[in-house]
Amino acid sequence: MTHTKLIVREPVAGSFFWTLMESDAKGDPVRELETAEADFDSYEAALAAGTRALKRLVDREHSTH
Repeated sequence: MTHTKLIVREPVAGSFFWTLMESDAKGDPVRELETAEADFDSYEAALAAGTRALKRLVDREHSTH
């Protein structure tokens, strides 16, 4: 699996989105893998949803090998 970062952003006050980013060996973002389709009311809710998405991605990666 590539290096993957979970990023939570707040583009508008009170509106949080998570994004899974593929990163290079230095940790610099290379491309977007997946992002939230809807916003969340809190950082914590977006982080939890992003963590679940990351787990699904890891599970898919392991099931194909």
